[in-house]
Formats: sequence, structure tokens, C-alpha cells
Amino acid sequence: MPKSTTTDAKPRAKAYVQKRGEEYMNAKQLAHFKQVLSQMKEELGQDIDRTVSAMRDETTVFADPNDRASQESELATELRNRDRERKLIKKCNEMLAKIEAEDYGFCDTCGIEIGLKRLEARPTATLCIDCKTLAEIRERQMAR
Repeated sequence: MPKSTTTDAKPRAKAYVQKRGEEYMNAKQLAHFKQVLSQMKEELGQDIDRTVSAMRDETTVFADPNDRASQESELATELRNRDRERKLIKKCNEMLAKIEAEDYGFCDTCGIEIGLKRLEARPTATLCIDCKTLAEIRERQMAR
């Protein structure tokens, strides 16, 4: 399976630089993140389409069991990646709906600002860094 490298991808939007005294999640910021999320969603959709067409094209039947096992392992990995991307597309759609409702950029748990730098790093973030840290600590404790 070919790796999903996007050489023909559009250049990523530049990080939004907040101006002094600028209101958090104003119209410009919402438009910026709408563009970022839309572009991310489009790229993920293209990756999925490429994988489907590559899977159709690469239906080679190997006589050697080791080669067949390698092919199936690669296919399973690729399908797992596509499933993750499908879930991320769903998350992008949820964030775009939050932008339309002007509810984007605020923590689902405590309601405070998530922060522009965190949203630039992870546009699908729904928790502020403090709530996310607490959730990860709880998750690790439950895993023990």
C-alpha cells in the first residue's frame, strides 16, 4: 500500500496571530478555524479515496503464504488508519457545527477558553489543557 503522502496538497493556513485586546473567538478567528477544519476534512477525504482506489488496483494474489500475510497485514494497518481518519472527519464536522453555532473554542467540561495555540495544534480539541490533563490522569488510573 502506498503511504498517504499528499504532495499535491494545498499549503496549510498560517497560524492565527491574536492582536492585543482582540476578543476571543471573534468572526475572523472563527473563519480561520473554519478554513483549517474544512481543509483538514478535504485532505482526509482525499486520503480515503486514494486508499480505496489503491486497494482495488492492488488485488494481487500471492502464492507464498508469507507474502500473502504481509499484504494482509499492510491492508489491515491501512484500514485501521482510514477508520481513524473517518472518525476525525466526523470530529471535523462536529467542530464546524460548533463554529456555526458560535460555540467553538470553549471547553466542553468547564466552559473556559481552550486557547488559540492549543486549537492551532489540534483544531478538534474540545477540552482546555487543564481538563484534558485531568482526563488523561483519570484514564491512566483506570487502566491500572
